[in-house]
Amino acid sequence: MHIGTCLFTMVKGRLVGKDGFGNRYYQERRKNGKRWVYYSGVAEPSKVPPEWHGWLHYTVDLTPTAKPVKKWSWVKPGLPNLTGTKSAYCPKGDLRAGGKRVTVSADYQPWQPN
Repeated sequence: MHIGTCLFTMVKGRLVGKDGFGNRYYQERRKNGKRWVYYSGVAEPSKVPPEWHGWLHYTVDLTPTAKPVKKWSWVKPGLPNLTGTKSAYCPKGDLRAGGKRVTVSADYQPWQPN
């Protein structure tokens, strides 16, 4: 985190809540002031849950801690972007998975000269 952000937070910010990833959310003390997040660990925007994303972008006025968002049974828990990690999605035909895939009837057949 940049030293300027730390100073700005100490002087003008107030903590409004935390999320499950450990991120802390701040708002400027003046009415309708700036909103920002201190990431826990690496600054990765995909680690911001949808309910906090809405608050950060002024879609909703109340924080998820002040007015909890309804949890639907079909909603999966959020995951940060896993690209570049060992947990990243790797389909069967990918080189990292051996580069072999099952052939299908719709596979491309290259032209062969007579």
